[in-house]
Amino acid sequence: MAASPGHPPGHPPGRRSGLPPGPGSGPTPTSVHAERPSRRRFLGLSAALTGAVAAPGLLGACGGTSTASGSGPLQFWNFYAPAPNEDPALLARAGWMHDTVDRWNAENEQQIELVYAPVLGSEKLATAFSAGEGPDIFLISPGDIARYLNGNVLAEITPHLTPEAVDDFFADNLATRMIGDKVYALPMEIEPLALFYSRPAFEAAGLSEGDLPATWDDLIAVSDRLVSAGQGGLVFPTAQDYYQNFVWYPWMWQGSGEVIAGGGRSGFDSDGAVGALRLWKETVDLGLTPRVPPASNDIVVSFSEGYASVWQSGIWSIQDFERKAPDFDYGVVPLPVPDGGEPATVLGGWAFAANAMGRNPDEAARFCAWALGSTDDDGVARVADWCIDAKRDISPRRSSLEYGSQAGGYDNEHMRLFRDEIFPSGRGEPRYPPVIYKAVSDAIQSCQLAGGDPEDQAATAAQAIDAYLTTYEGVELA
Repeated sequence: MAASPGHPPGHPPGRRSGLPPGPGSGPTPTSVHAERPSRRRFLGLSAALTGAVAAPGLLGACGGTSTASGSGPLQFWNFYAPAPNEDPALLARAGWMHDTVDRWNAENEQQIELVYAPVLGSEKLATAFSAGEGPDIFLISPGDIARYLNGNVLAEITPHLTPEAVDDFFADNLATRMIGDKVYALPMEIEPLALFYSRPAFEAAGLSEGDLPATWDDLIAVSDRLVSAGQGGLVFPTAQDYYQNFVWYPWMWQGSGEVIAGGGRSGFDSDGAVGALRLWKETVDLGLTPRVPPASNDIVVSFSEGYASVWQSGIWSIQDFERKAPDFDYGVVPLPVPDGGEPATVLGGWAFAANAMGRNPDEAARFCAWALGSTDDDGVARVADWCIDAKRDISPRRSSLEYGSQAGGYDNEHMRLFRDEIFPSGRGEPRYPPVIYKAVSDAIQSCQLAGGDPEDQAATAAQAIDAYLTTYEGVELA
């Protein structure tokens, strides 16, 4: 890979300004909003779609009268650029987006225009598509992708990818963006989940590194000791939204539970699902998990102020600590497993997608493939730079993960742990439509906050999922 740590020849460090491109460097990026919500809020906003997108025809209007027809630059809706403020992390991410688009615009007749749109995963994107006004290129998560695939909204990217490029992506993570052997979105990152813990809180409670939880029983015992010693407790999300489901799935998988089992039937009334529901119920019932996450769901503030001691979060929290509390002493451990269970985490992350009904779907798809799937040195480095420079993620490509490792991007103890121990146990984030999301979500909410019985709620959810699957027609829901 690289001739020296950091960057290969012709790919110098520090090339990002984080500023919009200057005159002559392509179309001027535009903005449609002024605030960038967090990843948690993006996934939370998706829950609002449940009622709206259940109707089969919602995305079917994409081929109607569309402002996407005609010439001009292709609009790339994203929630990074132009940067909405001077936060260094946001500037770094915006800089990567600007650099990528500027490079494309310098070499291609079809220009790309960045449009800041912090509404992806909410009604705004779905409404734009249903009105035939969807963006030409946009970011999409696996939790949203099934309905876009079923609505024939996504342009196929495979024709612009070499077999070598497809094989370079981690298969489990790419699979949720595919139908058969055809690729319809390319991941830009992988975001596994783990447990973050406050070392000062552990020390104050008389706990050491040897007490770190490896099993569910350990987790409850350690959380009890922390709370009993006057420290903050264990934080699981309690708001009903896609993010809560996303965070809950690994606990079910650890016990071999599945939302959908073989033969197109629900596997939700299984010991794995019941056990995970019971775990989340018990932590609230025992007073170990607050019903409302502290500090407005801010892990850094919660740890710094002693409101929480253990928190399930993703790799993105590493950069949150770097930005807000670089000197705070925290640790990371893989998610504990039940007795007889297997380690598991979920691999989240956003992907580039092209609108099949846009101004120029073929060029939009080619841009996605070029930006994230190029196999030359610049292409490999571009994906690595997003994951170790602009953000803190696992690269979705083997070559870029190797490059990022050689560049020192995983030398930090937390990044190294995610790469070496947590990521290998991961599964791609499922692509479930809103009806299935809601059945799972209702079961979690009932058990966690309303006193529901885990076995009863698992059975109720399984019945709802089975009823939906009897009439479902669309992509495989894996």
